[in-house]
Amino acid sequence: MTSLQRLPTSLTPLDAALAVLLDDVEPIAPVEAVLAETVGCTAAEMPPLPVHPLRDIAVVDGYAFSARDLVGASSYSPLPLLAAPAWVEAGEVMPHGCDCVLDADSVDISGPMPQVLAEAIPGQGVRRAGSEFAAGSLVVRAGQRVLPRHLVMARAAGLERIKIRRPRLRIVNVPGGSATAALIAESARAESADIIHVTAASRDAVSIGAALDTGACDLLLIVGGSGVGRTDAAVTALAARGAVLAHGIALQPGRTAAVGRIGKTPVVVLPGAPDQALAAWWTLALPLLDRLAARARRRTVNLPLARKIASQIGLAEIVLVERNEDMWNTLAVGDLSLDAIGRAEAWLVVSGGSEGFAAGSTVDAYVLRE
Repeated sequence: MTSLQRLPTSLTPLDAALAVLLDDVEPIAPVEAVLAETVGCTAAEMPPLPVHPLRDIAVVDGYAFSARDLVGASSYSPLPLLAAPAWVEAGEVMPHGCDCVLDADSVDISGPMPQVLAEAIPGQGVRRAGSEFAAGSLVVRAGQRVLPRHLVMARAAGLERIKIRRPRLRIVNVPGGSATAALIAESARAESADIIHVTAASRDAVSIGAALDTGACDLLLIVGGSGVGRTDAAVTALAARGAVLAHGIALQPGRTAAVGRIGKTPVVVLPGAPDQALAAWWTLALPLLDRLAARARRRTVNLPLARKIASQIGLAEIVLVERNEDMWNTLAVGDLSLDAIGRAEAWLVVSGGSEGFAAGSTVDAYVLRE
């Protein structure tokens, strides 16, 4: 009979567990991807762009002129022309020597001699050369998430592909925790990870171990089976295939989470309960994904607390907050209901060495809705 997996008598501090998990983990190599497949991914090194546009471009339909030739023109004192002016459509290159565009109502071409009925200023109706971006500009800085608005710039520059880092993530669902595994998979997709999602044949250590294939992934997550019950065997399976670096994290919720390695591949074992899995996902798996993708620091918002947060010494506690009149309103501390998870706009961690924060204290919270 297989022995039960057991938690150690003392829990590993969250900072220590994260440090050992990140040790020797380097960013993955960047890959080139077509623009449509890069949204949400982390940008790698970008080539400097040429100036854009290269020449002045009309931004409205109308007649092209040099503004200095139109001084004094008005409906009361029309300016006669010896020849019909050049017509340009929005997006077309401006004719040589022209620096403004007048709309059709400002030019009378009904008579034998065309007449201009209005003045213009240089640049009117025109997008100047280099006004969109200067030479040497970047589509997006390395380490930042690629957003749809970045791709407008890439396409204007004529780029079809850019370099990104997209970590490969294998999620192994231990039977009985499908809803939580789906939550983690959906959270990983929101991070634009390349996901392989499989379910172990059974909850025993042999079946779970058979699903722990690290050959095609940069990070392995096991969801469920991290506790010490008679049917919990995820950490035992990890120990049989690789190394358990820490089991039992001083994290509330999420005490039964574990971290380890199989070969060089980092492994995080997430508890099967949704709140515990999310806590371990936010504090252990996301920092690892960020390291693999060479992602810049995640965005936080610094606001004062509407009321105090009391925390237990020795445990890092997850706090869920929502914004209310430029203050953080606490939704949950340590015990995270599904309602609080659904309403939360941000989260933060009260470290194990802190008793919490006084009302009015300003705190940094990680934004959940980027």
